[in-house]
Amino acid sequence: MPFVKLQKNKAYFKRYQVKYRRRREGKTDYYARKRLIVQAKNKYNAPKYRLVVRFTNTDIVCQIVYAKIQGDAVLAAAYSHELPRYGIKVGLTNWAAAYATGLLVARRVLAKVGLADKYEGFPEVDGSVEEVEAIEDGPRPFKAFLDVGLKNTTTGSKVFAAMKGASDGGVFVPHSERRFPGYDTEGKELDAETLRSYIYGGHVAEYMRSLKEEDEERFKAQFSRFIKAGVAADDLEAMYAGAHKAIRADPVAKPTTKSTAAHKRRNQKPLNAKQRKDRVRQKIASYKASLE
Repeated sequence: MPFVKLQKNKAYFKRYQVKYRRRREGKTDYYARKRLIVQAKNKYNAPKYRLVVRFTNTDIVCQIVYAKIQGDAVLAAAYSHELPRYGIKVGLTNWAAAYATGLLVARRVLAKVGLADKYEGFPEVDGSVEEVEAIEDGPRPFKAFLDVGLKNTTTGSKVFAAMKGASDGGVFVPHSERRFPGYDTEGKELDAETLRSYIYGGHVAEYMRSLKEEDEERFKAQFSRFIKAGVAADDLEAMYAGAHKAIRADPVAKPTTKSTAAHKRRNQKPLNAKQRKDRVRQKIASYKASLE
């Protein structure tokens, strides 16, 4: 029998180090996290802010977060389920909604730190890519680094829509134009008209028109919420443009009203000994009455 080397021996298990819990659960990329939160020592306790963008099946979450010894602290947050307040009734997880959510969190955090009047960002959306620059004789812009979590950073990804919204909203997020939709890898340039179309939901409108022509039944099923809300393909650009203005006019979060309805008990309250005996007595009396 040939010699077989024992791979996992006693020395292996003695020296084995268990990974962090969130790494074991597949939730945190610690290689990326370390580089996003480590601050230069000569900056002492100055926080290093991150623009955290996360997606669920029905929502988009944008947060301005900084790390502390106790854990992460959230400075400001915005969610796409807030967008109906600004006029975006449907399509709360698409590219245009991600842009609007990023714009909302940017205006909200700047209002909180007192920079909203000094840094308005880029109100005119034309698809060009620009970064916020510091004003003369004034405070520097609010700076945050994009945190995408475990999401793949492919060209045209919705995480870059939220980043673009935050950048246009006045937050300095270091980035380039290479990952936006419309970027030509061969020509090394960005088609600004394509990017503008995505910001205003042009790709959704185009798909709505083509699907309605090809298969109207499928169109009614896929865009049933749009039809119910009375939103047509030609209404999308005006809807998103109005939402951008409304967000800039009033980005402050409104507290939700909690329901004051009495809690309905799902399970019955258990009976005590006296009630149980009385219940048995009633059943016996009812059975005897049925025999007569």
